[in-house]
Parts: sequence; structure tokens; C-alpha cells
Amino acid sequence: MTTESTSSNALIPAGKAERVPHRIVIVGGGAGGLELATRLGDRVAKRDRGVQVVLVDRGSIHIWKPLLHEVAAGSMDAGTHLLEYAAQARWHGFIFNQGELQALDRQRKCITIGPINDESGEELIPQREIAYDTLIFSIGSVTNFFNVPGAEQHAIALDALHQAEHFRRRMISLCMRADHGLRHHSKEQEHQLHIAIIGGGATGVELSAELRNTAEVLSAYGLHHLDPRKDIRITVIEAAPRILSALPEPVSMKTTALLIEREVEVLTNAKVSEVRADSVLLADGRSVQADLTVWAAGIKAPPVLGTLGLPVNRLGQLDVEQTLQTVDPDIFAFGDCASCPWPEKNSTVPPRAQAAHQQAQFMFDAIRRRLAGQSLERYHYKDLGSLVSLGRFDAVGNLMGPLIGSTLFIEGILARLLYISLYRMHLAALHGWLRTAADSLGQWLQRKTSPRVKLH
Repeated sequence: MTTESTSSNALIPAGKAERVPHRIVIVGGGAGGLELATRLGDRVAKRDRGVQVVLVDRGSIHIWKPLLHEVAAGSMDAGTHLLEYAAQARWHGFIFNQGELQALDRQRKCITIGPINDESGEELIPQREIAYDTLIFSIGSVTNFFNVPGAEQHAIALDALHQAEHFRRRMISLCMRADHGLRHHSKEQEHQLHIAIIGGGATGVELSAELRNTAEVLSAYGLHHLDPRKDIRITVIEAAPRILSALPEPVSMKTTALLIEREVEVLTNAKVSEVRADSVLLADGRSVQADLTVWAAGIKAPPVLGTLGLPVNRLGQLDVEQTLQTVDPDIFAFGDCASCPWPEKNSTVPPRAQAAHQQAQFMFDAIRRRLAGQSLERYHYKDLGSLVSLGRFDAVGNLMGPLIGSTLFIEGILARLLYISLYRMHLAALHGWLRTAADSLGQWLQRKTSPRVKLH
């Protein structure tokens, strides 16, 4: 982190400027926010000195959130996929300020972001205010524990990189203990490790499949006593009648069959009533043993959005029009933190990566129209289908669109390649296709000379 990238002085227009720059402030450096900042920096701020683009995020690094289940399972080295915001800002003509959103002053048209502290807690950069002309919220979502007793204390969420790394380290440690006949909560000499995944959505399903793949290669790295199928028990717990309830039923049924084939236990109609240190209690009285528990059962908007004086829905998302504007025409919101109408379905746009990507593209055009004094168009969500990864060479999903004409079910290596292409498209939006191709080749070569599971 450089002083230039975080200093509030960088936001003050030079005294000799002919006019004060129109300052576009984007809060949230997730997939959509970073893509938008990069495009605006490259195509607007670099070409027009009368426009300034500022990205604000509480962290200093970016990783594509759908990758976190692979990091948690140890099948991906996060270090090769991290991007520093300050570096991206320098390359693409925008300004990065690190700090967590704390307040909004609509009359003065500024936001307040929190201080930055070092590892010992010493303050490096104090609390700051950042003025805006156009403000865009894209701060994503956080885990919704639904006030289930013990969930926050005993279950690990996968909202951020540090949580995924924490899960991986605990899993490897528990596998080593189990390999030596030790149980985490007992002195009995049993060679078993129980992992419970609460939530049968995409994150929970993908994590369960990835963990099974990880378990099957651990014996190659010294854990010779563990039977990957019998000694590492993986259970997916879902309150709905089926997993992947938001996707078409054929996708759900096929995924369930594949998980069972890989000896992943799938419990449906199983509402969690309490999470304990060594078990998960269900509302019907059953108990699921769990040495390690993951909570992937739902999301909500970050609580800070409810303190800004802007209308929010029951999940804390900002209410926006189809132009993605809030009740304040100078403030926009998109992605998981926004509740955007989907008139074609009489619903709201679902919190998916493809929606954030589409809305980032829409916002880029909307900002250019706004700067030109033109009226804004309306955003229309295009559901292109969904893909769920089940490991290195497998995936399932459905494709939708005008070229297909109807829903097309796909699985296997083709689905997996399409799943991977989603991440490559995100990288291309940040770096261009040439660098993305070079980085992809480098990552492929590195995997050929590195362990398949990250052990440290």
C-alpha cells in the first residue's frame, strides 16, 4: 500500500485546474466494483482530466469471490490469484483509498471511511472523508446466520479470503490428527473427521465436491492412514426440499446424484436449530457430528447500508430503480447490495456474479450518459443460466439465451470449461485478453510443478 494510493490529498483538485473534476466514488472492490473502476479509469478518467474515479474498499487486495471454496479446500493457492488494488489503480487511471465505509452525508455529498491500522493495531491512516459527485455502492454481501444459536461462534463463513484460509488450515490440522488416530473432541482412537456444510446452495455444493477431491489426494502427502471415502465424512445440510433450490430441478437432481456417488451425504428438509462446537442440531431432533462446520446458508447486505438514511429491504439491500439509482439520483447501487427490479419475472435481480458483471457494464454506459447530460436507460437482467463446479474435471448447469431458445442442461468437462471461462472473462475485464492468456499459461505451468493441495 502506497501513500499515493490512500492519501486523501490525492482527491483534492489542483488549484490551477480549469474546473473541478467530476468525482465518481465507487465503494466496494468486488467483481463488479473493480471492473467498473477499471473501465471508467481506462476509458474516461485517462481521457478526460475533468473526471476523477475513486475506488474505496476496506481491504487492500482483490480475489474473485467464487474462488473461495477452492481456497478453503486447499486446491487453489490464493497467492497466484490476488490483485492489489493500489497496483490496479496505478495501471488503469483511478485512485484507490483503503478504508471501511462508516457514514454518508448526502447534504455535504461525502462519505466517511474508517482508519487503517497495522497488525499491532497502531493507526497508520486516520478516519477520512471523501467527497463525491456521483456515488456508487457495490459492497457485496455478508453471511446471514439467521440468528441460529451458536452459528457465528462455531461455524466458519466464506465471505473473505482470511476465512477460507482459516478453514483450510483447520482442515489440514484435523486431518493430521485424524491420521494419527486422534479426534478433535475426544481421546478415542478413531480415524474419522466429520465436516458439516450448512447450506445447499452453490457455495455449499461446490465446497463439498472440492473437499472430496482434496481428501482423495491427501494420502499422497503423508496422510497414509486416512481412507478418503470412509474416514473423512462430508455432510451437506439443506433446509429446503432439494439442494440448489434456485436452479432448475434437473440440475439439482443430477448434482445430488453426483454428490452421493462421491459419498457426500445430502440432508434435505433439514432445518438447523443450533450449532455446537462438535455437532449440528436439527429442528427434528437429529444431531449431525461435526469436527468442522461451514455456514453457507444465506446472505444479507452489510449492516452499514441500513445506517445511511437510504431505503433498504428486509435483507438490508439498498432499494434501487431500474436505472440502478437510489432515491437520491446522485447515488447508485448494484450487485449483491442492491435490490433491483426484475419486471419480466415480477421479482428482483438475483445476487449472482453474472448479474454484477452485467450491471457493471450497464453502470459504465450510465455514467458516460450522465456525464454527457443524457437521460439514463433502464437495466434489464439477462439470465444466461448457472453453472456449479464439482471438481477439476466436472460441473453441471443450465444455459439460457436467445441462441439456445430454451434451457439447455449441460454437464461434464464442457460445463467445467464454461465455468472456468467465467473467471477468465472477469480477468479479461481487469487486464485485457493478452495478459489474461499469459497469466493463465503461467498458472497452468505452476500447477504442474506444485502439490495439488496447499499444505502450509
